[in-house]
Amino acid sequence: MKKGLVQVYTGNGKGKTTAALGLALRAVGHGMKVLVVQFMKGNVQYGELESAKKLSPNLTIKQVGREKFISKPNPDPKDLQLAQEGFSIAKNAIQNKEYDIVILDEINLAIDYGLIPVNDLLQLIDSKPDSVELILTGRNVNREILQRADLVTEMVDRKHYYDKGVPAREGIER
Repeated sequence: MKKGLVQVYTGNGKGKTTAALGLALRAVGHGMKVLVVQFMKGNVQYGELESAKKLSPNLTIKQVGREKFISKPNPDPKDLQLAQEGFSIAKNAIQNKEYDIVILDEINLAIDYGLIPVNDLLQLIDSKPDSVELILTGRNVNREILQRADLVTEMVDRKHYYDKGVPAREGIER
């Protein structure tokens, strides 16, 4: 890759993580190495974790979170610690050029919840090597991140079966 860009998938609609994982699958098919760091997600057996095992070492997924909701006004210190550890993993991988693509799944929400300072991500974007593509997902994206991104896709929620009481389904949402 000559010039890695910064992509943002945001909005209230379904599909942000799915779009990022689709990009990862395409990249692995071309022999690229992809790291996905999933913020605020943990201890849930998402299907992509099993897929990543089959596509290893070209696709690596690391969950950095717990299987519980985080209080936005008062996050637990453990959630802050896990988010910071995940950010450190991503930062080191980017700086060391270990991967062609790094996906920071739900990073925008982690910033919105105060788990990671926005300036840390802005510095990472500004110092990212040209050889690394950076994908940022999650709703409530910060305006400064939007300004620095090369591509912004907003998922719009027009209709969702959750509204009819359909829970998350294995193989579809998890």
